[in-house]
Amino acid sequence: MKLFSIASGSSGNCIFVGSENTNLLVDAGISAKKIENGLKLIDIHPDTIQGILVTHEHIDHVSGIGVMARRYNIPIYATYETAMQICRMKSLGEIPAELFRFVKPDQSFSINDINIEPFSISHDAANPVCYTMSADGEKIGIATDLGKYDDYILSKLKDSDLLMIEANHDINMLLVGKYPYYLKQRILGDKGHLSNDTSADLISKLISGKKQHIILAHLSKENNYEELAYETVLCELNKAGFSLGDFSLRVAHRDVPSDLVVI
Repeated sequence: MKLFSIASGSSGNCIFVGSENTNLLVDAGISAKKIENGLKLIDIHPDTIQGILVTHEHIDHVSGIGVMARRYNIPIYATYETAMQICRMKSLGEIPAELFRFVKPDQSFSINDINIEPFSISHDAANPVCYTMSADGEKIGIATDLGKYDDYILSKLKDSDLLMIEANHDINMLLVGKYPYYLKQRILGDKGHLSNDTSADLISKLISGKKQHIILAHLSKENNYEELAYETVLCELNKAGFSLGDFSLRVAHRDVPSDLVVI
């Protein structure tokens, strides 16, 4: 399996996940042109994308979905509640009803050779989910836009060979930053986003003893930067007794493509 982050951050999100026979997108929160250009970097033509897995309806996850779905006739996989919200978003244009495929948390399904399991997350959206994807004995777990994690989240992500985990903000940067009080409280709340420290805590509980790829994702433009997220998470993992011999660690760029990761 392989994962390619075209963009991952507060400005927009789009992740390519592929196997031997299947090409998927997780979210389409940037322009179709940027998605097309990103896919071109790894020699993937957009008309080979067989599904867009949507986590939730916030604009940084769906802004390009209408154009992509219509232009290439790509099915959209989302919970019913998320799909209804997408259909109400006039900025996305009209999306043919036949392109929607409804998913339910904890009910797995397959697209060709990739088995997909949606799981519920705590975020201020309409029945949001994240996904794990498995093929050829390998597992990818993606978890962003979750204000908290619990044993349920851990049970879904465990045994992942590749983990893409939110490290949205540095708490101190957020607290002293220019955001209004209500927005700071939203981000820090149980339906907001994971901080660098909480991300490290989650990752520490998922390191399994096998060599894992870990990607920090969905960084805030205003309240984080790549070096800080990387160093904070690595420091906390070192304190917990782990070292880079136990895993590889990298940060997904916010608004440009990152390196292709193959497992």
